[in-house]
Amino acid sequence: LDPAPGVCLLLNKPVGVTCSTKGQGKLIYSLLPPRFKLRSPIISTVGRLDRDSSGLLLLTDDGTLLHRIISPKSKLPKVYEVKLARDLRGDEGEIFASGTLMLESEQTPLLPAEFERIGPREARVTLHEGRYHQVRRMFAAVGNHVETLHRERLGGLVLPADLAPGQWRLATADEVASIFTAPESVG
Repeated sequence: LDPAPGVCLLLNKPVGVTCSTKGQGKLIYSLLPPRFKLRSPIISTVGRLDRDSSGLLLLTDDGTLLHRIISPKSKLPKVYEVKLARDLRGDEGEIFASGTLMLESEQTPLLPAEFERIGPREARVTLHEGRYHQVRRMFAAVGNHVETLHRERLGGLVLPADLAPGQWRLATADEVASIFTAPESVG
């Protein structure tokens, strides 16, 4: 049986899949039962991960939930693991946390973002907004290139370890509630 209206799905988005209902290449809906695309309202992605990014992606037909998560007012933390082409300089955390970083073609500075160095070319970045290719553009602004980008957390919801790339499942009520619960430690 299909899930009732008001569904929320957890999906571990693999690299090479586009978060769109139509377009070139493999689409996110190819990972779901074909009939899900025919639902009314359609099951939509909650925000997006670009084609070259992986990790936690939510899908829902609940417009209220979708807007509550993606609204700029929510400022829900989104945590990404990043692997870079070059070694970190050492000042990225200060720059990202400053609240003054301007991205090319933007009119307003980014909100402060948290930064944790994991290794010479690896970091964890926590955003509180969601601009177009934001993490990639932030690192480009400090002279580096993102090679891999993986979203591991949205709010208090962590990508389940048992959900392999390309797999999805229904989110539990507790998991949906955890999105809006501040994690004790984001980094």
